[in-house]
Amino acid sequence: MTTSVAKLPTGFGRLWTAQTVSSLGDGVSHAALPLLALTLTHDPMALAVVTAAGTLPWLLFGVLGGALVDRWDRRRTMWVADAVRAVLLAVPAAAAALDVLSIPLLAAAAFLLGLGGLFFDTAATAYLPDLLGRDPVLLERANSRLRGAQTAMSGFAGPPAGSALLALGRAVPLLADAVSFLVSALLVRSLPALPAAPGPVPEARESLLRQARAGASYVFRDRLLLGLALRPAVGNVAFLAVETVLALFARDRLGMDTYGFGLLLTAEATGGLLGAAVASALGRRLGTGTALTCTAAVEGLAILGLAAAPNPYVAGLALAVCGAGMGATMVLGPSLRQAIVPPHLMGRVASTSRMLAMCAAPLGAFLGGWLATAFDLRTPLYAASGLLLTMTAVTATMTSNRRVEAALRAAAPAGTPADDPKPRTPAQESALEPS
Repeated sequence: MTTSVAKLPTGFGRLWTAQTVSSLGDGVSHAALPLLALTLTHDPMALAVVTAAGTLPWLLFGVLGGALVDRWDRRRTMWVADAVRAVLLAVPAAAAALDVLSIPLLAAAAFLLGLGGLFFDTAATAYLPDLLGRDPVLLERANSRLRGAQTAMSGFAGPPAGSALLALGRAVPLLADAVSFLVSALLVRSLPALPAAPGPVPEARESLLRQARAGASYVFRDRLLLGLALRPAVGNVAFLAVETVLALFARDRLGMDTYGFGLLLTAEATGGLLGAAVASALGRRLGTGTALTCTAAVEGLAILGLAAAPNPYVAGLALAVCGAGMGATMVLGPSLRQAIVPPHLMGRVASTSRMLAMCAAPLGAFLGGWLATAFDLRTPLYAASGLLLTMTAVTATMTSNRRVEAALRAAAPAGTPADDPKPRTPAQESALEPS
């Protein structure tokens, strides 16, 4: 069949390059921002404010942003969002250079950058299935490459670079991230303009709120989509609780310096690369639903290992295992969603799912800050592990193999092998590809 021999289109290479460059800048900021905040305060709650600020746009505008993306040209939305973020980063960079940087300014910059990320990420998620013709196998292959590059750049190469650039000056890592956004904007602008997605087109005269509600209700009425959305939502509570205190945990409990903290993040990214690479094999062997349940359990157990880590080596290993689980999850879950959601709803469904995840993040950030202040730096890690393992058990039946195969069968066009009583899953299709 055609999916066994189809190749990724040329336009995907430019999209991959754009996101790779941008992810490198994100990795620089991911390491530099908490360290930059630590030069201003050692208060865990103040650090939580900066961490949470970047996720608040999803809480306030998530579903409405998805409705706007379904109205707008998706390629234009992406490059404009990146160009604006490049300009925004100049403000905290100038403040750092002039030695007037503050926690409120860092939080404001994080909020505005998060707003730009909302529009870019939603548009990119909706653009990709249109670019690939909604082919489930190509989507899984493309998401594996995108996730692998994102993990390599934002986690493997970016954090050590961010730590090193910070040593050159507080404004340097921020300027590096701004350049990455600018390069990404130029590349995205060169992508092909695609025809409008088939299906009902949202009209400008129709209430934006009504359009947004239609996308949200589509997610909540479908148990599979709801299960796919709940996992990252609960996961973000756990992961943000960990991220909020990780820099302090590394310094005060593991005795790590600034460069060591960057290496700790790199360990997580190394695991993420492995997870993204083996995601298709896991789905083929276990089925996508079972594979997603297993990776969620691995994440919870890995955070438990991090909480109990007696030294940096055990901590690095635990983060690498956690990263592997996350890497596989972030390939299998989005690929499945992109394959089964109608094109005209893709922006709203993607933003609703992401909003649930991102709205949970501020809760996790403040939970981590509070637990660390009230108890101990290890307490947020133990709490995060418990949340992840509980979520794994609750959502296991919602994303079962049976539900996954039924959804793929229902979404497949008439006349395709998905109409067969025993359809192949995307992972099974990938096994048919010639070596």
